[in-house]
Amino acid sequence: MAAVNREAAPASQEAGRDVGSDGPGWRYAPAPEARDIVSIEPEYGLFVSGAFRPAADGRTFATINPATEEPLAKVAEAGPADVDAAVAAARSAHEEVWGPMRGSERAKYLYRIARQLQERAREFAVLESLDNGKPIKESRDVDIPLAAAHFFYYAGWADKLEYAGFGPDPRPLGVAGQVIPWNFPLLMAAWKLAPALAAGNTCVLKPAETTPLTALLLAEVCQQAGLPPGVVNVITGAGGTGAALVSHPGVNKVAFTGSTEVGKEIARAVAGTDKKLTLELGGKAANIVFDDAPIEQAVEGIVNGIFFNQGHVCCAGSRLLVQESVADAVVERLQRRLATLRLGDPLDKNTDIGAINSAQQLVKISELAQSGEAEGARRWSPPCQLPDRGYWFPPTVFTGVSQSHRIAREEIFGPVLSVLTFRTPDEAVAKANNTPYGLSAGIWTDKGSRILWLAQRLRAGVVWANTYNRFDPASPFGGYQESGYGREGGRHGLAAYLDV
Repeated sequence: MAAVNREAAPASQEAGRDVGSDGPGWRYAPAPEARDIVSIEPEYGLFVSGAFRPAADGRTFATINPATEEPLAKVAEAGPADVDAAVAAARSAHEEVWGPMRGSERAKYLYRIARQLQERAREFAVLESLDNGKPIKESRDVDIPLAAAHFFYYAGWADKLEYAGFGPDPRPLGVAGQVIPWNFPLLMAAWKLAPALAAGNTCVLKPAETTPLTALLLAEVCQQAGLPPGVVNVITGAGGTGAALVSHPGVNKVAFTGSTEVGKEIARAVAGTDKKLTLELGGKAANIVFDDAPIEQAVEGIVNGIFFNQGHVCCAGSRLLVQESVADAVVERLQRRLATLRLGDPLDKNTDIGAINSAQQLVKISELAQSGEAEGARRWSPPCQLPDRGYWFPPTVFTGVSQSHRIAREEIFGPVLSVLTFRTPDEAVAKANNTPYGLSAGIWTDKGSRILWLAQRLRAGVVWANTYNRFDPASPFGGYQESGYGREGGRHGLAAYLDV
């Protein structure tokens, strides 16, 4: 982290301050969200068959606030016996209650969950930022509203499955084992649970070990909504817990969002069985800016594409492809914009850049950034003071990047942008597709015909035009190649949970 100026300034002083020392002459006053809006228990159990209980062997692990390295709570670590119990509870609920239930009745429960998420949105947002490290304005304005929207959307499908285009009598698969990542903990839980429940399946959800708290609060919401016991089960733990769930013979469907490496392991574990599998994995998206693009608008899209959620986004626009004639102007304006971003306390409503989720992820980001320098790319970050405690990395831009550099090929999953140039649309397509991934892409141009021409040639599951990182529960999301297979969201998201 050679570019980081870690001066001795306590985190409390950093909250709401600009990253760059040459930014505007004024500063935002601190505007912290009240932490006491959420009550964090000292210890959490597993949620199995409608009730919380300790792990069978009594094992626990700590979940940490990445902004302060403060332990938040002890959480039960599920072992094989706990996975057995959760799958058995889900099987019983599917066969006796949820599977035979009319779709219109299932919809009522999903609507209740959605409304509870809205009513408790502030509580969920604070808890998400504490456990994950993301800025409260992202949790408040993006994660929680979208999570509720997914439950509302799929509640509408629950009694209309025969009209979804999958045949006259689509049926649920049974028990879904779902493993979700730490970058969007509650939103990923909603992406997984809502379509599965609408289709008549029951679920065993395994949240990431670094961010289990909002999934456990969602389990409490399921209780409040009166969801029958066993329909949703939440088991917490690390990789071993997830592996036990994926390989369990009582699971009919596996859904995983996470790294490509783990996705490949899951595919191997499921191979040869009759389990359905969907994988939403890594990405190395190209954000393509043409010379006729509105530069100021494009710069905002670039910032949102890579620095939203500290770059902890599988579809992040981590490769910026700029037409050569405007490359210098775009980079100059981008640097000027980054100097105004505010890094610090995730609970401050003015914060733009929060904490890296874990020490392990910070090491990975730092190592890849160092490789960029070692391979000859030019590294730039705005002058930046980082808090003394916690896991922090400044917004970073590399120019002079070639396609052979690791920072242009490997998923960094952090606030690091690689800038490459192109001359013609054909060259832009060739460079954008020069990746083993295929999750997303962005196009910035004034010509609608160019957008359509490019979108047909980009090997990406989602292509944004003159915007980036926009999601809607009615729109399918997923990738190709090493970004996985299957779709989540929209009508397409139901197919993975139906026997058609």
